[in-house]
This record gives sequence, structure tokens and C-alpha cells, in this order.
Amino acid sequence: MSDLKNLAETLVNLTVKDVNELATILKDEYGIEPAAAAVVVAAGGAGEAAEEKTEFDVILKSAGASKLAIVKLVKDLTGAGLKEAKDIVDGAPAPIKTGISKDEAEALKKQLEEAGAEVELK
Repeated sequence: MSDLKNLAETLVNLTVKDVNELATILKDEYGIEPAAAAVVVAAGGAGEAAEEKTEFDVILKSAGASKLAIVKLVKDLTGAGLKEAKDIVDGAPAPIKTGISKDEAEALKKQLEEAGAEVELK
């Protein structure tokens, strides 16, 4: 399983040039036609697009079992008033913060998940 995970990471991190070279090797040495290799090319392009993203949105999908704790945490994290924080939590799925850095988004997500909320980064 570990070897497969390493292989997947390697494939996702290939450059377009590397993917083209891999497609050529697969065709010439193993008889795999380019149409089958197109899946690899698409995966390589998707990985690069994900790495280039610099702004993230933290979306509260659900408050979970401890709604009051999530309302208080949203209030603290956003600087909103208690009513506004409650409205955000009641309106889930709802954005908590938008256009923030990856590190800040991951930190917010971790705090909210530790409190029992279901959170998504976009």
C-alpha cells in the first residue's frame, strides 16, 4: 500500500514534460496507446492546478453535535457578533472566511474540526 501511495504522489507531481515522456515510454516499451495515457496526462494537469491555488475559502458544512461550541468558535475566529456567528452556523453550509492563505485556512479547519464541526476547504 505504501508503494502505491508513493507512486500516486510521484504521478501527481509530474510536470507536463514528464507526463509526455512517460506517455512515450508507455507506448514504445509497453504497447500502451496514448489514449490510455491521456488519463495520466489529465491527472498530471490537475495536480499542477491544485498546487498553484493561493487563496482558499473555509466552508462550514455542518456544526456537528456541539453547535453552541461551534457558534462561539466562529464568533472568535471571524470577529463577528454572537448573532452573526449563530446565523453562519445555522445557515451551514456557509463560508466562514474567504480568500485566505492555505496555512490560515488549514489552521481554521483544524480548530473547527477539533470542536466537532464538519469543514471543507475550497
